[in-house]
Amino acid sequence: ALKYDVASVCCKPADVAFCADILRGSDVHVGTVVGFPHGNSATSVKVFETKQVVADGATEIDVVMNIGWMKSGMYDEVRDELAAVVAAAGGHQVKVILENAYLTKDEIVKACQLVEASGADYVKTSTGFASGGATVHTVSLMAKTVPGLGVKASGGVRTLDQLIDMVEAGATRVGASGTAAILAEFDAK
Repeated sequence: ALKYDVASVCCKPADVAFCADILRGSDVHVGTVVGFPHGNSATSVKVFETKQVVADGATEIDVVMNIGWMKSGMYDEVRDELAAVVAAAGGHQVKVILENAYLTKDEIVKACQLVEASGADYVKTSTGFASGGATVHTVSLMAKTVPGLGVKASGGVRTLDQLIDMVEAGATRVGASGTAAILAEFDAK
């Protein structure tokens, strides 16, 4: 993360303090995920996790939306839970992972609207652990639905061309585990 001066590094919640110590004084943010991997934790657990990782030095919090609630049409509960995480983040950036592989087009639109209503900063395509990750179609749909929010394409972005496609579709941030390979590809071109 320091070598390539990326926007942030995403680590396990247990490693936040370690990463924050290493990155102190740099421009690289420390991020982590709460409610990982399926978003099924109780709201109180997500709030507690958020407060803990902020205390440990996280400045970016990704939260997995409760997909079961979303699929069940429990929209108020989804919005309220996300708003509680935003409040617990204390002004730090919050990105909401929708896990688009499990949602219909209409559900993606509705989820984006709920994220916006919650006060979160970003909508994010995937944890990277579902059957599908970011696609140009869903990134474009998300960007058009909530133009005031950031859109993070995550899951399956492994090449420079894929990264460029995501940015052209409206992604303002791209998560990739192969950053070094993508940047090497960029340097080679």
